[in-house]
Amino acid sequence: METIFGNLQGLKSSQLKQLQRLYHQRIPGDRITTPEFSQRLAAISTEINQPVCAYLNRRGQVIRVGVGTPRQTQIPPLELPRYGAERLSGIRCIATQLKPEPPNETALTAMALQRLDALVMLNITGTGFQRRGGGATGYVKQAYLAHLTPQDARALITSPAVQKVSADLPPAGGGNEGGKEQKSNLPYTSWSVSPPMSVDMLTQQDFMDLVEALEAEFRREYVAQEVDADQDRVLIVGVMTDDMTAQQFQDTLDELGRLVDTAGGEVLEMMRQKRSRIHPQTVVGEGKVQEIAITAQTLGANLVVFDHDLSPAQIRNLESQIGVRVVDRTEVILDIFAQRAQSRAGKLQVELAQLEYMLPRLAGRGQAMSRLGGGIGTRGPGETKLETERRAIGRRIARLQQQVNQLQAHRERLRQRRQHQEVPSVAIVGYTNAGKSTLLNALTNAEVYTADQLFATLDPTTRRLVVPHAEVGELQEILVTDTVGFIHELPASLMDAFRATLEEVTEADALLHLVDLSHPAWLSHIRSVREILAQMPITPGPALVVFNKIDEVDSDTLALAREEFPLAVFISASQRLGLETLRQRLGQLVEYAASYG
Repeated sequence: METIFGNLQGLKSSQLKQLQRLYHQRIPGDRITTPEFSQRLAAISTEINQPVCAYLNRRGQVIRVGVGTPRQTQIPPLELPRYGAERLSGIRCIATQLKPEPPNETALTAMALQRLDALVMLNITGTGFQRRGGGATGYVKQAYLAHLTPQDARALITSPAVQKVSADLPPAGGGNEGGKEQKSNLPYTSWSVSPPMSVDMLTQQDFMDLVEALEAEFRREYVAQEVDADQDRVLIVGVMTDDMTAQQFQDTLDELGRLVDTAGGEVLEMMRQKRSRIHPQTVVGEGKVQEIAITAQTLGANLVVFDHDLSPAQIRNLESQIGVRVVDRTEVILDIFAQRAQSRAGKLQVELAQLEYMLPRLAGRGQAMSRLGGGIGTRGPGETKLETERRAIGRRIARLQQQVNQLQAHRERLRQRRQHQEVPSVAIVGYTNAGKSTLLNALTNAEVYTADQLFATLDPTTRRLVVPHAEVGELQEILVTDTVGFIHELPASLMDAFRATLEEVTEADALLHLVDLSHPAWLSHIRSVREILAQMPITPGPALVVFNKIDEVDSDTLALAREEFPLAVFISASQRLGLETLRQRLGQLVEYAASYG
């Protein structure tokens, strides 16, 4: 039995049968509709006193019938054909409405969300009569034809809805002058709405000519847009709540853009919304979800990244409405870690963090549950069938936890051996991309991998460094360890999985807190690092603040940093500036740590 969607309350069985019979109708391939089909649709709508929508494919077959408006009956994005931005969906909607007016913006937005070939709106009279020999007629008062129009995808439209005469396309009214092109207040959407016309005039138009002309224009508009199959095309969505300042919000979005870039994605657009609090179902409001969906399908995005952690329910709701994969900031960070992990220890810690993050989010990833392959958030252990996955992941987590514990014990033995030899140790900590590995290389010629990326290195590297003794001036050896970079709101799963690595911080005699002074949010970075250090199970030793990249900052920033941190050291690791002063201060630091301990 064919399914009827929408509001079916109060409908009689005879009325439901009339709606189901619409599935047996067939429209000629070159016609938008026929008078008979339009009148039958209007007659049913009049009898039940509700709008009715019929969705047809390009072969003229009815594939979906719904009771309600185009917005209420629209096809979920995940059920629509997945075409590029230069194609329409191959589906048109013929809808009735009880009020004698053109299609409103809600209906037109639903058309844009589904990339419909066309939207036909039939205004019904409320009366009608039966032809002799059967067949309803006289139910349609007038009709409107709407369709999308191509537009430069790089131009963002933010002005309120306006109307202008369309000079680019032939009038939608079958030779009737005065076709209108509406521009919505949603980004990247533009549509053409015809003047009112009779059903006979509507049915005389060649549907295939219209669709082919539209898609030809879409192809010309998007021909320069090349999609790299190996690179995610990403929309970033940020939500500014009342507890954030405008600068904090912008810094968060900029950092998320860097994270996506580091993970191998291309940021197409950053979308913002200001809300007093996060929406419990969809993070952003309903209108913004529609805007995200339209922007994603227009720009050809295949991934949406939110700057807030998403619950499993929020991910399911957003993916069902937007129609592309949705991940949060934590999943992007986990993906970077999966790419960066080189050692066995690093790989098992990353896998543990990913599995702990994944476990509560299994439901809603589809029945196949297979996400192995390319794309942000898909690297690492992957997923298998839901019915067996929970138990399998639980067992895998237990095994990984045991291996991490063994790794912890091994590192503890190494630390005890170093302490037995009474060699002081200093751990370099700091925000990601502060230059920790570059500094270690400059001080010790360690040849650790460096790059202008977030989380370029994950595995701790320890090297010997000779510094002058603080009191006697003689040279002494200390151990310097490069640790994993910190980040604002470091995910809890990473804190737990990387505890074996982070213990290098808590077990060190002293800390060298490296700060990228060239970053606009350097003060915020200092606070974030200190907050993470405060969460450590063992209080770390004394810390020396060292400002890096002084060759890239102006005199005002330098003066502010000297005023705020008068005991700090100022260096440029890449240019090897101030390193001798740093060695002397490190000698003083370990001497102070020994007396402090």
